[in-house]
Amino acid sequence: MAQPNSSGKAFDGRLYRRILTYTKPYRNRFLLNLLITVVLGFLSPLRPYLVQLTIDKAIRVPNPNLLLWLSLAMVATLMVEAALAYCAAWLTTWVGQGVIGDLRVQLFDRLSKTRISFFDRQPVGTLVTRTISDIENIADVFSQGFLEIMGDLLKICVVLIWMFWIDVRLTLLAISTLPLLALATYIFKNAIRTSFTEVRNSVAALNAFVQERLSGMTIIQAFNAEEQQAEQFAGLNHRYRIANIRSNWAYSIFFPVVEILSATSLGLLIWWGSMQVAEGSATPGMVVSFTLYLNLLFRPIRQLADRFNTLQMGMVCAQRVFQLLDTIETTPDLGQSPMEQFKGGVEFRGVFLSYQGQLASDAAELQWVLQGISFQLKAGESLALVGSTGAGKTSVVQALTRMYEIQKGQILLDGVPHTDFPLQDLRRSIATVMQDVFLFSGTIFENVSMGDPSISIEKAEEVAKAIGAMEFIDRLPGRWDFDVRERGGMLSAGQRQLIAFLRAAVTQPTLLILDEATAAIDPATEALIQQATVALMHRQSSLIIAHRLSTIRHATRILVMENGQVVESGNHEELMKINGRYKHLIEIQFQASKPKTIDL
Repeated sequence: MAQPNSSGKAFDGRLYRRILTYTKPYRNRFLLNLLITVVLGFLSPLRPYLVQLTIDKAIRVPNPNLLLWLSLAMVATLMVEAALAYCAAWLTTWVGQGVIGDLRVQLFDRLSKTRISFFDRQPVGTLVTRTISDIENIADVFSQGFLEIMGDLLKICVVLIWMFWIDVRLTLLAISTLPLLALATYIFKNAIRTSFTEVRNSVAALNAFVQERLSGMTIIQAFNAEEQQAEQFAGLNHRYRIANIRSNWAYSIFFPVVEILSATSLGLLIWWGSMQVAEGSATPGMVVSFTLYLNLLFRPIRQLADRFNTLQMGMVCAQRVFQLLDTIETTPDLGQSPMEQFKGGVEFRGVFLSYQGQLASDAAELQWVLQGISFQLKAGESLALVGSTGAGKTSVVQALTRMYEIQKGQILLDGVPHTDFPLQDLRRSIATVMQDVFLFSGTIFENVSMGDPSISIEKAEEVAKAIGAMEFIDRLPGRWDFDVRERGGMLSAGQRQLIAFLRAAVTQPTLLILDEATAAIDPATEALIQQATVALMHRQSSLIIAHRLSTIRHATRILVMENGQVVESGNHEELMKINGRYKHLIEIQFQASKPKTIDL
């Protein structure tokens, strides 16, 4: 887990400067806020001094005219301070929310473009914590962080200088408890820093656990694992509760200590000041003003520990977010070749792929899922990939669409390396229909168009009619505006699959990939999807990964894969004559589909 900051210091200037780079779009407001903070610091001793003048010059020696003007001056000063404090609070919130808004958009944009291998190693719940709550805490760096600390320190310095200028002995007596307060603040800062790190780690663990278990709730209930999972959650929740209790304990000790020290200073000040007034070496107004100065001293000192803690919280979260930004592995996108001329020809030349990528220090440590695979798909043809689970069929699709980068070999599109094309153009020209269909919460049209403004409802209806999906859409309440809910939970498996086909077809791809798209549906829906498949396949090249071998008999060519290699190649009739692996798979599936008889 990340530590409070990389250097171990309470304040990391390098990290703070990086945060400040995000204030550039709001520079004028940030500088105005800085100016207001400085002005408020110098205004802080003015009201107590006006109180001193009022008591000594307008009350002890009655002067109604002066009393009126001093009273008006105090009211005016109070109003100016209140107005400036309001402006400062509004500006810090405005800048802070602007910064975290920009940062959150940047992080999500980077995450949406990162390599899929990155998500294989990062828990989704942790990424959610970084994107939402950690970034939210960075706003506190502005609202209660550096500027507020700087303002408090400036107030303390100005007030101390003013107090020493008025009376050195009273000032020394008033601040006699400050060393003890500084020690208490230091202890509190370290205690709260440790407990906060525990809280943030516990939050990330809770988010990751809940996200994963909610996604797999069907499995939990199917295997009666509710109690075991509840016990694990209770353990994580207990650690989170203890971490929060520790942080609250630190607060419950620190603030009473501050109040005791403040009251002690006030008592000493009144005792000594009263004697000085009796002796004539001090005035009543001076003693009263010093009680006000004392409050101006202790209030920011009391807040400083909390503000340092808030700043540190924001810095911890900033480091976590920046660490995530710095480690995100985006897919290189340097292609310049236009894809308008792509006709659908695909060629693999000695392609090697490992999902470990660059994680292994030595190529010998890599576990290859594709091992020197070579094949060619001509424009307009259909190529089927078959084989047992783990043979590498889906890995061919992952390599072709650059979800994972190959380590050796070449993938050519119409004779051009696929890395020479812009990544967006490459994936826009290739549409994939997966076995596990993922639909987002929202309407059917939103899931079909995926936010592409060039796709209209009229265009979607035209394609839906062509592939046979319009019939079930017309039966839904609201038709295209029907809310499918999270993961398409309001639709059947077959309906979700038809939406996936429609989503692929409406983009008018040059290459269509069907990755076991009919493996998890009933025969009636499969017949409808087969109709959709035929409607799609006659328009462009197609690559079919088949679980049910009966669905690929009419493919132009069939590749049989085992252990990431092509072991057989040909059409259905040719492969049946070979009497090899393909025929064996056909026979196994035929035997599995035969009705079994039971002897009574």
